[in-house]
Amino acid sequence: MDTELTRLTGIRHPIVQTGMGWVAGPRLVTATARAGALGILGSATMNPGELRAAVREVKSRTRAPFGVNLRADAGDAHERVRIIVEEGVRVASFALAPSKALIAELKDANVVVVASVGAVRHAEKVAAWGADAVIVQGGEGGGHTGDVATSVLVPQVVDAVGIPVVAAGGFHDGRGLVAALAYGAAGVAMGTRFLLTAESTVPDAVKARYLAATVRDVTVTTAVDGLPHRMLRTDLVTALEHSGPVRRLARAARHASRYRGLSGLTWPRLLRDGLALRKAGDLTWSQVLLAANTPMLLRAAMVEGRTDVGVMASGQVAGVIHDLPSCEELVTRVMTEAWQVLGSLPRGRHLGVAAEKNSGGDVENP
Repeated sequence: MDTELTRLTGIRHPIVQTGMGWVAGPRLVTATARAGALGILGSATMNPGELRAAVREVKSRTRAPFGVNLRADAGDAHERVRIIVEEGVRVASFALAPSKALIAELKDANVVVVASVGAVRHAEKVAAWGADAVIVQGGEGGGHTGDVATSVLVPQVVDAVGIPVVAAGGFHDGRGLVAALAYGAAGVAMGTRFLLTAESTVPDAVKARYLAATVRDVTVTTAVDGLPHRMLRTDLVTALEHSGPVRRLARAARHASRYRGLSGLTWPRLLRDGLALRKAGDLTWSQVLLAANTPMLLRAAMVEGRTDVGVMASGQVAGVIHDLPSCEELVTRVMTEAWQVLGSLPRGRHLGVAAEKNSGGDVENP
């Protein structure tokens, strides 16, 4: 399927696997890339040496395009950009709006820059700074999220910017891909759906919790780090919501210390990153300290399998996902469903995608 996204990145199918920390490692990204979608390494939970090693591991396993996600507010963002450029990574994506300088540095090296946004004004800003595309996440998406539904937000951004828009938040099948194309998007990005695949390294016990969840088991809370965060509701989440501010801050301080040890960051670097986060997100110091909860509580679940002491970021789609296909099976299923839906629509061929022969029949080019 030929869209602005596939032409921009060189992938075969307009599907993106998001750069989830502790989850989107070389194994998942390689499988996604081999399936013809865009796999993105989650580098926020890697130090620079681990990032370079992860990039090289993916490159050793596939020649297909892939990307790296990084935090624009990290103190070592320029070092990570140099790694991306030196290693010949095709796409750089950002969880927060990258600076004009970072965008320029990447584009000078012919790296495609994709920024994740949750509001129209943020999309307009990064588009004006030179970003090549935006991933637009609606409130249904997992992790840090907003309160505007994808079906409302994506068309607004499509109308506001002149660059490809990738829709995120609530997507898991071919029907969703067709809906995104109808909104004017050039493809979809999926996190929870790729987390629940055979190649995802998330422990089996954690995957089982996701598969058992209903839509009502997915909640939004500010108790973890002071910001709206969509995740599975667990006893830990409920306990955090009922604990006092002093206890939450003490827990965050302990997690900040543990994260510093794991990441190899010095205390001055951690403080500089906190200052940058505070400025970028207009946060209080309490919220900055609470933000230390996120990587460590996610690691407890996604790496250690501790559903009792970890949190499980999740999109609402967890409530309608019931299997663990391989990435190849997932991408093939999504594309087959999409072509079938397009073929059943009276004017399906006018959605702006070039068609091809597929198992559901022939659809003419527009």
